[in-house]
Amino acid sequence: MSIGTFLEEIEENKKKKIKDLSDRLSKDKAALQSKADLAIKDAKAHYSMEATTRSEQESIRIIEGAKLQAKKVIFEAVNVKMDSIFAQIMTEIGIYTKTPEYQNTLKKMALTAQKSLGRNVGIGCREQDRSSFNDLGVNVTKTISSIGGLIAENMDKTRELDLTFEELLRIHEDEIRATIMEAFV
Repeated sequence: MSIGTFLEEIEENKKKKIKDLSDRLSKDKAALQSKADLAIKDAKAHYSMEATTRSEQESIRIIEGAKLQAKKVIFEAVNVKMDSIFAQIMTEIGIYTKTPEYQNTLKKMALTAQKSLGRNVGIGCREQDRSSFNDLGVNVTKTISSIGGLIAENMDKTRELDLTFEELLRIHEDEIRATIMEAFV
């Protein structure tokens, strides 16, 4: 074998190896490109899904915040209306205390106090209500500041019965509020 043939053979081997390496490189490059494309596609899908999820969560948060704000406004409006109604009730009670029927109510309250605390009771009432108790045989022992009603004590002052309209409203406030709320709903 001559040197020329040997060099040609080496040159052909070299070209063949370069072609094989080039083909292998092309295949590897194509495989890597395919993997990269797949990874990009998966990442896009993942982040698109995550963006949608976060967007939905943010939307839900905003909607729930708006609902809460609306409930707060309604609650405040109901409280304002409730305060207005209680003020109206107090005004109506004030008007009621100027009627003859109120005098009968005071007498019934005094009789209830006597049944509860004993025959000898001391009554606290408004100055203008003192005369209502003259024919009942009860002692008016003090003057109170109230819209109406009375406070009764047994004579040794160990028990008290508060029948003022303010106290009766306070005691029954929850029931009154529930009744008013039913009217709103």
